[in-house]
Amino acid sequence: MTDAGPALSDRSTENAEAVEGSPRRRAVPWWAWRIGGGILTLVAVSILIFFATQVLPGDAAKSILGRDATPEKLEALRAQLGLNRSAIEQYLEWARHLLTGDFGLSLVNGLPVEELFLPRAVNTLALALCAIAIALPLSLLLGSLSASRRDGALDQSIAVTSLTFNALPEFVIGLGLVVIFSTGLMQILPAVSIFPPEESAFSNPAALVLPALTLVLAISPYLIRLVRASLIDALDSEYVLTARLRGVSERRIIVHHALRNSMVPVVQGTAVLLAYLAGGIVVIEYVFRFPGLGGLLLEAVSARDLPLIQVTALFLAAVYVVVNLLADLLVVRLTPRLRGVGL
Repeated sequence: MTDAGPALSDRSTENAEAVEGSPRRRAVPWWAWRIGGGILTLVAVSILIFFATQVLPGDAAKSILGRDATPEKLEALRAQLGLNRSAIEQYLEWARHLLTGDFGLSLVNGLPVEELFLPRAVNTLALALCAIAIALPLSLLLGSLSASRRDGALDQSIAVTSLTFNALPEFVIGLGLVVIFSTGLMQILPAVSIFPPEESAFSNPAALVLPALTLVLAISPYLIRLVRASLIDALDSEYVLTARLRGVSERRIIVHHALRNSMVPVVQGTAVLLAYLAGGIVVIEYVFRFPGLGGLLLEAVSARDLPLIQVTALFLAAVYVVVNLLADLLVVRLTPRLRGVGL
């Protein structure tokens, strides 16, 4: 009996500490956890990118000096570039330079990587933003019309058309648009987007039209079907039935009630598409010779220009992480009850 008191007291103290500790754990904002997770993801991705590029076939020094270079020159260049050090030492040095904004020098022409990378990145982002700025409102409109006229002629027409474009590869859609708008039918737009990489894509609007339209036709079918499905679920809900019984017009129900409450899947789907555009846009840029990151990455890989490959791949990964992070934050903003579950 004499030992029970201290034991219970110790347990009570432990429970009190646990109770006191839980508010401290919950005191960290939910968005801080998400941002921290995004940063850790980028660190892990940077490690994977760096070590993946280290195992690429070929020799960077030999790519620079050519096949006729002497072993002495090759060894001297490897020492100059730090290629003779261990992979861990090279990664730590690379990461330190990245954190200070130093992207290094291109192994092919000796120019700073940012001079080659930044203009192409701006052009790629311009193309992706133009595509999503058109595809998102178009998908909301067509998806809403399809859901409001479920199983009707308009719904069937939109479904067949969207499935047709969804089944076509991006390059097939692009080539079809070239045939229609750049050859004998209607020669009104350039077939290829030829302009200097250092120029902004917005200064060459005609060169943006066909690549952006190709992306719109490639990504809109997915968004249209997503809007239709989520809106149909919302229209079958009890609060919509209540609004109808109160005499609220169908248009007001869709715009102010159903569509607003079905935006969470649409936000997540848009984030997926934006992340896809960060990498899938490479094919479109190659088809139209668009001076973006796609062509730059292909050139860097063929020349084994490691600093350029690493920075470009890390940028695409960062876009993917940031877009998904913003989507998570927006979803929690639209759904306040999720803030208490650590999202």
